[in-house]
Amino acid sequence: MSSDFLPFTRPSIDEETIAAVAEVLRSGWLTTGPKAKEFEAALSAHCGGRPVRVFNSGTVTMETALRLAGIGAGDEVITTPLSWVATASVVLTVGAKPVFVDIDPVTRNIDLERIEGAITPRTRAILPVDVAGLPVDRDRLYSIAGNHRLRVIEDAAQAFGASWHGQPIGSSGDFVSFSFHPNKNITTGEGGALVLPADVDPALCERLRLQGVRRFGEDGMDVDVLGGKANLTDIAAAIGLGQLKHLDEFTARRRDLARRYFELFDRTRGCELPLEDFDNSNWHMFQVLLPSDCNRGHFIAAMRERGIGIGVHYPAIHLFTLYRKLGYQEGDFPEAERVGRQTVTLPLFPAMRHDDIERVCNAMSDVLKSAV
Repeated sequence: MSSDFLPFTRPSIDEETIAAVAEVLRSGWLTTGPKAKEFEAALSAHCGGRPVRVFNSGTVTMETALRLAGIGAGDEVITTPLSWVATASVVLTVGAKPVFVDIDPVTRNIDLERIEGAITPRTRAILPVDVAGLPVDRDRLYSIAGNHRLRVIEDAAQAFGASWHGQPIGSSGDFVSFSFHPNKNITTGEGGALVLPADVDPALCERLRLQGVRRFGEDGMDVDVLGGKANLTDIAAAIGLGQLKHLDEFTARRRDLARRYFELFDRTRGCELPLEDFDNSNWHMFQVLLPSDCNRGHFIAAMRERGIGIGVHYPAIHLFTLYRKLGYQEGDFPEAERVGRQTVTLPLFPAMRHDDIERVCNAMSDVLKSAV
């Protein structure tokens, strides 16, 4: 691949963080240990002092939250069809049923006005997603949940560093799940974190994270719940600590680059731009909807020929074969289907320059012009 190829995302890892990882490697303590504890404490401080536990993915954090909430066979969880498939698959993993609700075409998040119509006697929780880092309306979300005595598991995988009315996402609410995958705003290589509500015992969360094991005394061990293997290594935690120091800088840079996209984008080419939110969104991704008559595959290939990487986030979950087997079909959620067909993710990461944005916008305009 050419050295001037512009990917849709790339993590920024500084030399101090690389040195910290080397220090962990030299220490001989590679798995969960002091660095993981330090990372949890730093994340807790970011989240207003709430208990936070780190995991090896942002998928298992959601699964663990569902288990901690007591959700299982026969239960229903309301969620969005427009997300990475893990959002719905964790519901199936615990034996419950995902119940999809279409999206708001403006925010591209779950349409909160449609949720109450999907609630049944079996509904136990709402699992919303902050798509591209734009937060779901937390006031309306928790009003609905409170009125119907439902748990909330926030899939905030894309929203670390975002805020709601000036408060960081994760500093309030019920369960809040973050991802630190390499394409997220901060990364641990692979990893995630779960912010816990006051009615959940963090020690139980830890046992679910590591095979149900409880230790006591010098040599005591017991297993009282069925746990998994989902702990975060100290190697990964060292990366996370280094990344967390730059969170404000990364977020400010992403917002600056997003503003540049709005300034330079050729609005005559029939694309739909995202909602311009510079108060709450962390601008995890900059996504546009291509014109309905544009072949997305051809567009991606043409942009790649110009040295620009384009992402696709996300196809509508309910149209995957696994979910069609559950009875979902095309036409069930038209807004999610439309966005899933037409969305493209443009390059956006802190190391980009303003002239990179200009390059992307010019290339898009040329490709879309030639497609007409």
